[in-house]
Amino acid sequence: MGSEVSKQVERRKAIAAEKKTLCDLHQSCGEEFPSCAYKPSDRKNWMAGVNPEKLHINKIVWPGTHDSATNKIGVPCITRPFAQCQNLSIYQQLEKGNRVLDIRIQEDRKVCHGILLTYNIDVVINDVKKFLSETQYEIIILEIRTEFGHEDPPEFDKYLVDQLGEFLVPQDDHVFDKPISELLPKRVICVWKPRKSPQPKAGSPLWNAGHLKDDWIDTDLPSTKFESNLKNLSNQPPASSRKFFYRVENTVTPQADNPVLCVKPVTGRIHGFARLFITQCFSRGIADRLQIFSTDFIDEDFVDACVAVTYARVEGKA
Repeated sequence: MGSEVSKQVERRKAIAAEKKTLCDLHQSCGEEFPSCAYKPSDRKNWMAGVNPEKLHINKIVWPGTHDSATNKIGVPCITRPFAQCQNLSIYQQLEKGNRVLDIRIQEDRKVCHGILLTYNIDVVINDVKKFLSETQYEIIILEIRTEFGHEDPPEFDKYLVDQLGEFLVPQDDHVFDKPISELLPKRVICVWKPRKSPQPKAGSPLWNAGHLKDDWIDTDLPSTKFESNLKNLSNQPPASSRKFFYRVENTVTPQADNPVLCVKPVTGRIHGFARLFITQCFSRGIADRLQIFSTDFIDEDFVDACVAVTYARVEGKA
């Protein structure tokens, strides 16, 4: 018992020290980067505002959400706090400016996070289609994967094509060099990541797992995650020369050996340092690698920061 208490005391000290490290870095470096004051006048249509004819796919810093469809997961006040990473619906996130959705499903097409379940994938698709019907130039990256430990839903690729066919941007490496205006009216880059079923091939309406990569760091220590993100990002080629999307996530994850297991207070340890991360990308000479930047509990300032870097790139300031 005493050793366990001692272990938890040391864990709390480590977390406090890492939070202080980020706070000290913020105090010394601030959060200034090219066009950092830029804010879209209409977040729902921010890509339209940046200029679709100049906005190439590989110039976008895509604001994204981690475990996007968890706003109603589990049982309220009982299991939900352990798996909820977003409090907004898919439509509300898109309206706020999110453009990358991370969806996990199981064999019956229910969205899940681990063992906890929420609504059917139809809810996600309907929200996406509603948003697309209300906008003209906004491009969405829709990543759907079979959750670890589950089987692939039968004929799920056919379902996605049936539901989104008119909007799907076919898998083609040339897409990265194109401006948004050349993709229209296609507006969804749908990355399907089955566990056992065949991966989509070149020319398919769906994109395969090799086109959206990340280096997931499973930790609840904020400075450790922050620095690991920077290191992994530095190992990537510039976004302008990549033929895949690369994601870093401004999140930390509850750990089983720590008594704090609810997502919100844990991920809150890093949540406020998104602009600091972008600033560090510039100061360390790796801002040209930044592409998809995802978060838990997305907010307007996070979206604005990503859009600001996108705007700076289009204007030749970054």
